[in-house]
Amino acid sequence: MTIESLDPNDVARYLSEHPDFFQAFPDVLGNVTIPAAHGGRAISLHERQLEVLRERNRQQEARLVELIRIGQENDVLAERLQQWTRQLLLESDAVRLPSVVTEGLAGIFSVPQVALRLWNVRDAHRSQAFAAPIDADIITLAAGMRQPYCGPNAEFLAAAWLPGEGRETRSLALIPLHEGQSGDMRVFGLLVLGSPDPDRFTTSMGTAFLERIGEIAGAALSRLAG
Repeated sequence: MTIESLDPNDVARYLSEHPDFFQAFPDVLGNVTIPAAHGGRAISLHERQLEVLRERNRQQEARLVELIRIGQENDVLAERLQQWTRQLLLESDAVRLPSVVTEGLAGIFSVPQVALRLWNVRDAHRSQAFAAPIDADIITLAAGMRQPYCGPNAEFLAAAWLPGEGRETRSLALIPLHEGQSGDMRVFGLLVLGSPDPDRFTTSMGTAFLERIGEIAGAALSRLAG
């Protein structure tokens, strides 16, 4: 058998299946040299193994730093969510709740543009700004949403509720509000978060946190539902 006839995959497989090979043939291990990862002189297999281990350590450290960063961001979000929820629980005047929802999102979560509309509210609240008549297409859109929408402002009718009628809004999130706790919960409102930054709300964003926002807001605002 010649060297040319050897399959490198067979060699690699053999060495993987026989980890004691270099113990049986220590001279081979001592004589093996390979090119350095970034060029230059040839190095021993031991040195190459050390390079591989160092690189793995660097990757693991970078991954750990990223996990710590994500954990810290989640802690901040959880603290802000608790603060916002507390404000809703402390509000005794039901008519004030829509303002508490929107002002809290704008202030606590630094959302530049926030708007809210409710429909099918109690007769006593129908004169309020949050219950102003809206286009039937918006109600149909909200009722058909299975999760919040995040992405560019594709001329959504609800964007007109935002400051400046949404003319400066480049990205937004649409969050349907449900009344009740069962699987057939009735949609009775829509929360709109907007930003002039096209990257604030993107289609690649996860919606789990926005769903929590919608659940809490819906539960609080259900006191206004008819």
